[in-house]
Amino acid sequence: MRRYFGSVRAQATLGATLVVAVALLAAGTGVLMALRINLTDQAGNQAETTASRVISQLASGTAYADLDLPDADEGRVVQVVDEAGRVVAASQGLERISGTASPEVGPGQGRSDAPGNGGTPGNTRPPDEGENDGDDDGDGDDDAEHDRDPVELSDEPAFSDGSATVHGESAEYRFAELAAELPQRGEVRVFAGAPLSAERSAVGTATTAMLIGFPLLLVVVSGVTWLVTRRALRPVEDIRQEMEAITASEDLRRRVPVPGTHDEVARLARTTNATLAALEESVERQRRFVADASHELRSPIASLRTQLEVGSAHPELLDVEGAVADTVRLQQLAADLLLLARLDAGERPGGTRLDLAALAREELSQRVGDRHPVAEDLDHAEVVGSRGQLARVLGNLVDNAQRHAAAGVRVSVGVREGMAVLAVGDDGAGVPEEERQRIFERFVRLDDARARDDGGAGLGLAIARDVAVRHGGTLTVRESAEGGALFELVLPLAAAS
Repeated sequence: MRRYFGSVRAQATLGATLVVAVALLAAGTGVLMALRINLTDQAGNQAETTASRVISQLASGTAYADLDLPDADEGRVVQVVDEAGRVVAASQGLERISGTASPEVGPGQGRSDAPGNGGTPGNTRPPDEGENDGDDDGDGDDDAEHDRDPVELSDEPAFSDGSATVHGESAEYRFAELAAELPQRGEVRVFAGAPLSAERSAVGTATTAMLIGFPLLLVVVSGVTWLVTRRALRPVEDIRQEMEAITASEDLRRRVPVPGTHDEVARLARTTNATLAALEESVERQRRFVADASHELRSPIASLRTQLEVGSAHPELLDVEGAVADTVRLQQLAADLLLLARLDAGERPGGTRLDLAALAREELSQRVGDRHPVAEDLDHAEVVGSRGQLARVLGNLVDNAQRHAAAGVRVSVGVREGMAVLAVGDDGAGVPEEERQRIFERFVRLDDARARDDGGAGLGLAIARDVAVRHGGTLTVRESAEGGALFELVLPLAAAS
């Protein structure tokens, strides 16, 4: 179980499902709120329209008893309240109401003359009938004059939520309140209500649909995400299995499969194969290095042992000079192998500022026993690096030139195109163009070098190039002006202090 929930596939599926769930929850909430607000506004508009019609009737002088009010059975209720807070008109069939100015459902309820208090029934006589209307002579002149008085209406309706009971069934309503200042009647307020049953029904239906649809949608999203990620990660699993097999078999010649896509997985596979190729090359070079080192060490050791055994049995035949030469060769080979090991381990060169011309002048002055003279052309060129390693490069290049030169060797130091250049050339046979890269490999010696071998093990040029690379430079070979080989060490100049 932990394996599945800890996988990338499970995490991606869970993440996608959570994101979609949050998005659906937010969207569903927003839709429900918008739907509720929209339907509530529609009910409010209907209530406002009904209230406006009643206000228009009152403004035209219609008596309370003659108002054309919608019946409660039609889905809308109306309640008219005078400035004393009395209900003067209401829709027929209304049994109970809340959310308006008065809980009364008809004219006369709650008054002293209401039924039960010794008066007449509330619906039999509207309050505006039989009252003094200011027309003492009955000619209607004062009524006409009052009808022409302006009617003041409220600017904006007021909305409230309440309930009403019609024929024993209660429902929620949206009430709109409009007020008007009428002549002789004073302020009259009209409460008109429209039912919210459509809003409640629509919201309930939408909620039910979401409760059913959202889980199904989440299941679909989870399943699709699981399948898609499985398909997308299948090449990664193939790469993992192949890497596991390579690790178990230790066969670095194998490669991971590269999918036929152009995505990150394909680039990962190609990078992995490139890493395996570099690792294979490194291991193979290490094997060759160990084998060649063993071979090179075996020769001087065997020669030295033979001479010592002969000298032990026959002291007069001991070749002391040959034994010393073999010992020196063995010492030099051990030093070269140790330096290569340090370079392979990533040893960084020192940060000493030094003059290549002064270094070359000092090193050349200490050389003795060279077969050919060395010509010098040394100009100031300051670099940063390890004095010992750069001195080893110069010594290896001069030794190589001495073995192959016909009459002389030339060493020059200068600045070219913003770089320090140390060049060592000879007038020998030179290096064939097809061999100019191979000679920098370890333990590689050309046939001519093997025929004239005087102690070289094929490590000098390899060491020189590795040191050059560690110093941020290059070491190349080309033909010299004299027709031989010209080795050029190019290094960055030291920054001006």
